[in-house]
Amino acid sequence: MPQSRTNLNPKPKHHNSSPYLTGMLLRYGTFGATILLFLAGLLLFNWWLIIIGGIGVGLGIYDLIQSKHAILSNYPVAGHIRYVLEDFRPEIRQYLLEDDKEQVPFSRQQRALVYQRAKNVSDTNAFGTLDNLYAHGKEWFLQSAVSEPIINKDFRIIVGGERCQQPHDMSVFNISAMSFGSLSANAIMALNQGAKMGGFTHDTGEGAISPYHRKFGGDLIWELGTGYFGCRDDNGHFDPQSFAEKAVDPQVKMIEIKLSQGAKPGQGGVLPAEKITQEIADTRQVPMGQDCVSPSSHSAFSNPRELVAFWQQLRELSEGKPVGFKLCIGQPWQFMAIVKAMIEADNYPDFIVIDGAEGGTGAAPVEFMDNVGMPMVDGFLLVHNTLVGAGIRDKIKLGVSGKIVSGFDIARLIALGADWCNSARGFMFAVGCIQSRSCHTNTCPTGVATQDPYRQKALDVPSKADRVASFHKNTLKSLASIVGAVGLQHPSQLQPYHIARRLDDGQIKLLSKFFYFTDKGALLNNSARADVFNQMWVMANSDSFLANNDALIAYNKDSRDKGRETSATAEQGLGSFVNINDGGQLIGNVNNTFREFPPTDD
Repeated sequence: MPQSRTNLNPKPKHHNSSPYLTGMLLRYGTFGATILLFLAGLLLFNWWLIIIGGIGVGLGIYDLIQSKHAILSNYPVAGHIRYVLEDFRPEIRQYLLEDDKEQVPFSRQQRALVYQRAKNVSDTNAFGTLDNLYAHGKEWFLQSAVSEPIINKDFRIIVGGERCQQPHDMSVFNISAMSFGSLSANAIMALNQGAKMGGFTHDTGEGAISPYHRKFGGDLIWELGTGYFGCRDDNGHFDPQSFAEKAVDPQVKMIEIKLSQGAKPGQGGVLPAEKITQEIADTRQVPMGQDCVSPSSHSAFSNPRELVAFWQQLRELSEGKPVGFKLCIGQPWQFMAIVKAMIEADNYPDFIVIDGAEGGTGAAPVEFMDNVGMPMVDGFLLVHNTLVGAGIRDKIKLGVSGKIVSGFDIARLIALGADWCNSARGFMFAVGCIQSRSCHTNTCPTGVATQDPYRQKALDVPSKADRVASFHKNTLKSLASIVGAVGLQHPSQLQPYHIARRLDDGQIKLLSKFFYFTDKGALLNNSARADVFNQMWVMANSDSFLANNDALIAYNKDSRDKGRETSATAEQGLGSFVNINDGGQLIGNVNNTFREFPPTDD
């Protein structure tokens, strides 16, 4: 180690020493060069040199006298280079340094795939995969010897339960929630016109139904967040009359209650005042000149039973349209409490959308994006297994959202048990997003996520709508290719045992053996093979979102006293489900069918 780092009594360097002079030259050399440039301009009577040098001299003097930035004080003029490079760092990485497979959050290869399919150009590549097929975590579909092409690629499902009077026939791939205000008017119009052209559904996001959602008449899912935008009173509470007037519109096909959002679960949303135009204020029914804040929780209900009553109220006010809710899973017993409440009331939502922590947002704290909320696959499997364990999976359709852009993404999640998939950023790429990650600054370079009228004018609605429709069509074409290769006719026939996964030790497991799938009705008598499910189920209280810890203590004591045996210990967590054998029963498609499969020695 250099002596300068270990000597506790260093001698001061003399000002005439070579290192000191070199340091001074580095710090003030650029400023000195601007002074010389300015003087040269005066001597030569060159106005360009005088102007450029004068600006440099003035900037250097400002840097020396300001006290906010130490870098500028120590490196006048030259210090600004650091801030310029910092501002353009995302673009430098994206265009010069980024690897094709590096996901930040979407890789160059993923974005290129969307662009190619949106533009109807070839999406094929040459020379082989860029993936390491022997890396742990790698997954692949098991193709069939009797595979055949699928003619009808417009895969659809019906959403609507027993209490629904207007079921919705929808695609298995739809536009996820993105609000007007977060996105520009032109982006909303392009998305909705594309949805109309392609016959799929457009989620409004919690920012209410704007005139731009209505212009082209594409099918809408109206999302109601905690701010009840578009149907709120002066105090920000839910207004039934205002809701009913808008919900009966034929363009509105489904109603979605947003309990939480994947990118910022447990937090409300904030639309900064500088992004709020008069149109946004009118659409959301909020005042101008102040931040538009969504509370962190709903005021229309405070416990699971009231939530059940609320979705029934929305169903009646909308004249029987499908009503469901969206959430990012947090404390599992809270979702189970909702399930208990719906069973006791014999009133089920028509659908549930599971949003993953990897989902996108216009603005969220880094800590929430990185460290709060359950990832999508884990959250989905908990919801799916809970509904199967409660014996009601067939009553509710399940959608998923979170980094879904390809046919493989859709096929994998449907194989695990989802009914349909939503994509937000995928469709943003289709309308021109370049992942500049400036959504929160109102300076989006492509006019997608900005309210600047000049920036969004660059987004041509007709051509971008064509791209939205083409991206959807070509992604379903890719999905059809996978389904056909597996030897099936519809994505709903996909099962977890159609996908293999490489483990850390190099072994291979089917997803039916890698993930835990509970038995039908097992939670009703606390017989789930993974005892952690039984414990969370007894903690769930239909009267409250709080955990019933007394019931858990009683359950654990009863289990010990009776010598109850399960294949999972009471201490086992969600992360240990990989070690639980499912007894050879392969469960997990949207119809909750049970298929016998020969047990293996895995």
